[in-house]
Amino acid sequence: MLAHRWRLMLGAHLALALAVPGQTAELNPAALVYQLPDQIRWSSPSAAGAQNSVLVGDPSKPGLYVVLNKWLKGNHFSRPHFHPNDRFITVLGGTWWMGSGTNFDPDNSLPLPAGTFVTHFGKQVHWDGAKAEDASLLILARPDRRGGREPTCAARRSDQERALCGSQPIQARKFQQTPLPSQ
Repeated sequence: MLAHRWRLMLGAHLALALAVPGQTAELNPAALVYQLPDQIRWSSPSAAGAQNSVLVGDPSKPGLYVVLNKWLKGNHFSRPHFHPNDRFITVLGGTWWMGSGTNFDPDNSLPLPAGTFVTHFGKQVHWDGAKAEDASLLILARPDRRGGREPTCAARRSDQERALCGSQPIQARKFQQTPLPSQ
């Protein structure tokens, strides 16, 4: 009797294994598209110690864009800078270190662990980076529909904007933004 049960269980498992498809499922490309981690193309590391990958949109044009940003370990930080539009950021991995204001002092930065959500408000000075471990971020923004890049240094309206001109890290993108429509 015990041998019969054992054979029934083995047969049931075998039938279930044959009936359930494995990793061979095909997805309709008209329904979705995806990239596995090894398919994501990263930029070369910048002088500031950051890499990025544009996933959706084009940060230099109007419309929504989504960027992965990776700060590399080793005390890599941007210098104080700002963005003219709000940016919405989620820490995906590691610890991201942040500070605000024009006083650059990584020893007094705030550690933000994975899972943290941050809003960088437009035209507010901040700086950020990584210390002992890489920090991976997902950045979402929606530049102004009028498009175009931020005005030149001479065209900046505030003293703060003119003073910071030229200190922008390579990875800091600057755009205008209009509010998202309310739902």
